[in-house]
Amino acid sequence: MNGGGQPASKQSMRRHNLALVLRQVAASDSASRATVAARVGLTKATVSSLVEELRLAGLVVEHVPENQGRVGRPGGALALNPQGAAGVGVEVNVDYTAVCVADLTGAPRVRLTEHADNRGRDAEETLHSAGRLAARACAAARRAGLTPVQVTLGVPGLVHEDKVLHAPNLDWRHVPAGELLVRGLGRQRLAVSVDNEANLAAIGEFQARPAGAGASFLYVSGEIGIGAGLMVDGTLFRGGGFAGEIGHVTVLPDGPECGCGARGCLERYAGQDALLEAAALDSVSATRLGSAPAATATATRTGGGPGGGAGRSALQDPPAEADAPVERLAALAAEGDEAAVRALAVAGRALGVALSGAVNLLDPPEVVIGGIYARLAPWLIPSLQVQLHERVTSGRWRSDRLQVSGLGTEAAVRGAAGAGVQAILRDPSAYIDLTSPML
Repeated sequence: MNGGGQPASKQSMRRHNLALVLRQVAASDSASRATVAARVGLTKATVSSLVEELRLAGLVVEHVPENQGRVGRPGGALALNPQGAAGVGVEVNVDYTAVCVADLTGAPRVRLTEHADNRGRDAEETLHSAGRLAARACAAARRAGLTPVQVTLGVPGLVHEDKVLHAPNLDWRHVPAGELLVRGLGRQRLAVSVDNEANLAAIGEFQARPAGAGASFLYVSGEIGIGAGLMVDGTLFRGGGFAGEIGHVTVLPDGPECGCGARGCLERYAGQDALLEAAALDSVSATRLGSAPAATATATRTGGGPGGGAGRSALQDPPAEADAPVERLAALAAEGDEAAVRALAVAGRALGVALSGAVNLLDPPEVVIGGIYARLAPWLIPSLQVQLHERVTSGRWRSDRLQVSGLGTEAAVRGAAGAGVQAILRDPSAYIDLTSPML
């Protein structure tokens, strides 16, 4: 029965069961058809039929061992197909656009970045350009044997129904971001969704965690803007739809005016521009990753383990330029430059003030700092920890509850690609329908 009390149709039941089986394959380590049937509560014949449909669609592979003289068909090990469907993540931020294509196992296979100051660009121009960059990444993915099908766009602003209601640092209001990105993608049959970049960064952080790591944490993403995402038992908490705008939490009511229209926001003390300005570094003409060519990438062979499949072709970005502003700030701080060290201490204190309020309200088991904060953590953490120890009223704050993301500035685009993969796993029927030949 469905929620309305009517019998479920045969088609909707099959759609549900396909997703159930595919998710079980994703969660299992080389399970057989019989094992999957036992775990999902369906008959072996039904699971066998569903597995065949998923296999023919290129979503799963089955490794069948040699019979070695035994009677009957040996049970094969099922796994997600790393050469099948793929999720595409696109991140449009203030000073760059990034694209990542991930296969069904979550491994990033293509990575492109375009460096530009998007504050001075029209939203339509920026999103068309992002779409063209994503189209390039999709073409590279297809050459590597993948089938991109789901695109997730991350932007630093308030998002509702694939529209950006307000992105202060981009000066966007009521921008139909999903629609504009589709135009840039050209003639490609790709589903598109839009989300806040900090939400996606939190998802990316969760997906990159090793087995057994905590599934509940508060993630704080530092860029030119500051966002946060709250993961609760592996699920992103969205509140009424706009949770996570920690960059606009008031740190000092009479502080400097923020781009959002309020005063004394955390962003005005701990955002990238504020940090660079306080350290007497250029925060206007230089982008976060330096003055790179319009789009940069190099072809590589990725290794095994998290972040790459053994021996698979991939297109990856080269390292950021050594003179990038945040790298220069870190280098100055390491040398003991007074202005740089003071700027980071002030930012750490402001972060501690804002985060202590969040911890008092939500009591997350962990707080994870990412984005540019991952690179600057050695100089941010001392003053940040002081505020947390002084202000967390439960008295249970321990220094080890504060963690540094291993993804750094990659978290949002990786999370966006991973969100696309999860959409395929949730509803493989939609992928099968989308990629079937049109009549």
